[in-house]
Amino acid sequence: MNNWFETLDGMRAQAWDLFAAGVRDATHPCRLPTICTVTPDGWPDARTMVLRGADPVAGVVMLHTDLYSTKLASLRQTPRVALHVWDAAAALQIRLQAEVTISSGDSVRALWDKIPDHARQSYGVTPPPGTAIADALDYVKSPDPATFAVLACRVMQVDLVHLGDRHRRAAYSRSDDWAGQWLSP
Repeated sequence: MNNWFETLDGMRAQAWDLFAAGVRDATHPCRLPTICTVTPDGWPDARTMVLRGADPVAGVVMLHTDLYSTKLASLRQTPRVALHVWDAAAALQIRLQAEVTISSGDSVRALWDKIPDHARQSYGVTPPPGTAIADALDYVKSPDPATFAVLACRVMQVDLVHLGDRHRRAAYSRSDDWAGQWLSP
């Protein structure tokens, strides 16, 4: 039996392994994390997004979005996110705090070229996402690489809670090179 939850290194490695599984497997719980931003008028705002990349060495997770979605106004004002995942099979809650860099245009064209046609439908909605419309289906989807954006989330803090027979909680920070610290759950 792999008791990854018994060590700080094991807890951190498990979280990144789960993110990698979420990138590869569309049915994995880590595929659809909840992302929280702060709106320009100060309100918390949560939504589900699709995890597109996870790099444990760089400490970065990647998400794709429409350049004209309302979350971009929030991120331009406050370029930070909180990310939350609950993986029931691992009995692990993962929370990240990250600084966000927004990229679009030529710098992300190679990623756009890899997106399957059916998934491109999410980038290029008229009117733009969040715009009031008269009827529920009063919009048009026209895939447009000019509206495609990549959010590179540079993880600054990680908080993990394992809800096994004995609960364990650990926190990690980029500022101490991810050494980790046990916390009371």
